[in-house]
Amino acid sequence: MDTVNFMGHECVSLENEIIQLLISRSIGPRILSLRFAGAENVLAELPDFVTDCPGSGTYHFYGGHRLWHAPEIPSRTYQPDDAPVEICPAENGLVVTQNVESKTGMQKSMEIYLPSDAPQVVITHRLSNHGLWPVTSAPWAITQLRPGGVAILPQSHAETRELPNRTLTLWPYTSLSNPNVSFGRHHILVRAEMNEAFKVGFPNPRGWLAYWLDGVLFVKRANYEARSAYFDFGSSSECYCNDQFIELETLAPISTIEPGATVAHVETWELFKDIDPPREEKDVQVLVEKLGLEK
Repeated sequence: MDTVNFMGHECVSLENEIIQLLISRSIGPRILSLRFAGAENVLAELPDFVTDCPGSGTYHFYGGHRLWHAPEIPSRTYQPDDAPVEICPAENGLVVTQNVESKTGMQKSMEIYLPSDAPQVVITHRLSNHGLWPVTSAPWAITQLRPGGVAILPQSHAETRELPNRTLTLWPYTSLSNPNVSFGRHHILVRAEMNEAFKVGFPNPRGWLAYWLDGVLFVKRANYEARSAYFDFGSSSECYCNDQFIELETLAPISTIEPGATVAHVETWELFKDIDPPREEKDVQVLVEKLGLEK
């Protein structure tokens, strides 16, 4: 495995002729870089962005892609992941595994698969319970991206005549009058040019989220289970944005993880280049049809 120093961290490079990922060995599990060959990292780089984990010290975000366990409870969710991880080769990819969290008994891992001939990544996120008691939780996959672009959040377009067809979850700091957010009938556009924090969550039967930046469109997909329960008032997808980064987030359904058991959550990523910026909802529909996003 080829190693490289990135943001002061020892990383393993996983690449084909089209895209490259950098996966940290010194912290994690974390994917710190995602880029087309020879191009700029689309993920946020946040070496100094931190928060407090009550009772455990400082949590470093670092940027990039991470795995948390929902729901968001700071003393549990923000457990520092600053220790080295084990990285093992797998067919066309890697398996990255952290040590068991001493305070929660949980262990995070990512199996990262990169096809040899496509700008696509498949990530299987796993949470394993090494504690003594069952834990009710859900894998929560969070991708931090550089600001300055536009996120596309697809909404349900089920035809229900007079009945409602979608719900939104809003956080206390979220303002519906935020000028950088456009609420359409079938999509929400979030321009990552915020001076204040914004977050929205929603059930996502369409399964995908996207972010446009500098001509590159990043798309991530996760399966939606309509008959399952999700945290955050039923949110399977969420988007958070502030003045330093934007996050595209997917969650697995709520499950009770018995001692010795593991749950998994799969995301598929795709990168597209030479994409025009989606300024209005009609531009999004053109992208959906052109790129086949409604698979």
